[in-house]
Amino acid sequence: MAKKESMSLSLEGEKVILVPYFDSHVPNYHLWMQNPFLLQSTASEPLTLLQEYHMQLSWSQDPNKETFIVLDKDLVVGNFLHGQPHIEAMVGDVNIFMNDLDDPHLAEIEIMIAEPNSRGKGLGKESVMMMMAFAIEKLGINVFQVKIGESNEASINLFKKLGFVQTSESNIFKEVTLEFQVKEPKNEELVNLMGTVIKHTHT
Repeated sequence: MAKKESMSLSLEGEKVILVPYFDSHVPNYHLWMQNPFLLQSTASEPLTLLQEYHMQLSWSQDPNKETFIVLDKDLVVGNFLHGQPHIEAMVGDVNIFMNDLDDPHLAEIEIMIAEPNSRGKGLGKESVMMMMAFAIEKLGINVFQVKIGESNEASINLFKKLGFVQTSESNIFKEVTLEFQVKEPKNEELVNLMGTVIKHTHT
């Protein structure tokens, strides 16, 4: 199977660096996902460490999913080296899923800042903007959706500040769906972000 571009790509912003999800990230990621709050926030089920390794491999090969680990630049020890996991600085992840067979230009986006000390610093907002810019430029995405538990007010407010609007609410799943449609000049703003805030680093 051909290697996805994102597996040889890092994106550097003002506050965060997005790096591929390497297998060396898995032990820390597994520890995060033992936290009941994070499991509930991400609507996830607890996995064994071995299952987590299998999941990482699956994500790295899935053409309909893009995953980056979020590094807090303040925590990077020494100079950032592309291709290195920089486990000491990993604080969360950002993902997009392209699973809508009727609309290949639609993607669901997720953000998780797992480390409490790195919340409230704007890392989630910048990570989402960087992922959206990447998806617009590299994947041709023009509609983004996010599904959030109705009790997760912080996440809902984050996406609303980014211009997402609520489109539906599920009483069964107790979650809301918000949507962002890329239109001019927002499209230009996000693509410009790729060339100014974000530095591409390839292997």
